[in-house]
Amino acid sequence: MNRLERQRGFCGETADLRLAFAGIHKGEEPPITGAGGSGTIFVSGCNLGCAFCQNYQLSKESIGRAVSQDEFAEICLALQKRGAENINIVTGSHAAPALALGITAARKKGLYIPILWNSSGYDGMESLEILKDIVNVYLPDIKTIDSNFAGRFFNAPDYGKHATAAILKMMEYRELRLEETMLSGVMVRHLVIPGFLENTRQVLAWFAEHCRGRALLSLMTQYVPSGRARKERLYVGYSAASVYTPGKANTAIPGRYVSEDEYEAVLSMLDEFGIDDGFCQELVKGSDWLPDFTRTNPFSSEMSVPIWHYKL
Repeated sequence: MNRLERQRGFCGETADLRLAFAGIHKGEEPPITGAGGSGTIFVSGCNLGCAFCQNYQLSKESIGRAVSQDEFAEICLALQKRGAENINIVTGSHAAPALALGITAARKKGLYIPILWNSSGYDGMESLEILKDIVNVYLPDIKTIDSNFAGRFFNAPDYGKHATAAILKMMEYRELRLEETMLSGVMVRHLVIPGFLENTRQVLAWFAEHCRGRALLSLMTQYVPSGRARKERLYVGYSAASVYTPGKANTAIPGRYVSEDEYEAVLSMLDEFGIDDGFCQELVKGSDWLPDFTRTNPFSSEMSVPIWHYKL
C-alpha cells in the first residue's frame, strides 16, 4: 500500500504516526522498569491480528491521534524529564520510518536515555535496517514458530519465519549490556497459551539453540480469556466457520487461564533446556490489570503515571 497517498495497510494506518498514550510504566521486567519506570509510548495500529489481543483498542479500534515529529520528540523529552529509564516504543513495527524520524528529532533536542523496541517480533528486515542505529534495546515477542498455530491465532502463517529471523538480526545489532538497567541487547518474550504447551516447548527449544547466552528470556503467563479477546477474533477476519488452519474449521480461543500444573510444566521446560538467564512471570490470573486506553491513565495508578494521552 502507498501509505504516503493515504492508503491504509493491514495495520489500518496511513504514513502518519498515531499514538494513544505515553506514560511512566512500572510493570515491565526489572531491568526495563528500573527505579524510574519505563517511558512507554503506545502506537496505534498493528501489523498482526492476534485473536486474543490485550490492546485491541489500539490494534483494531483505531484509538489514537496523529502526532508530528516535533510533538513526538516533546513526548520523549517529557518522559525523560519525569525520570523514565528508557523510551519504550510499544508495537510500532508498522510505523518504523516515522518513528525513526521522530526519535532522531528527539535526540537532536536532548534525548539521551536508551530507546527500547517493544514489538510482536513480526519485524521486516527493511524496518530493522532503518532502526539499527537508533534502537538500543530490543524486546520482541516470539509467539510461536509453528505456521498453523500462527495462522490460526495471529492471522500470519509466516510469523515464525519472520520473527526468528528478526530476533537473530537484533542479536547481531546489539550485544547484551546490563547495569542497573538494560542499556543494550535483546530480551525475548513468550506468552504461554493454556492448552498449547507444545507451542511453548518448541519456542523454548529454539531459544535454547539460538539465543541462550546472547539474549534474556521473559516467560509470561498473563493470557486472559476475556470477552474483548473473543470479540477481537472477528476483527481479524475470522468467522465461526473459517480460520487459516487447513482442513479445520475451529476458531475457539482458550477460555481459561494458565493452570498451576501447566505453570509447573513450563518451569520444568526451562530446566530441561538449560535456560536460566531472564525472567519468569508469577502465575497471573484475573484481568484487572488490562489497560483501557479510553481513560487518561489506562493502567492503575500504582502501575503507571500518565504523561500524554490522545484525548488531551
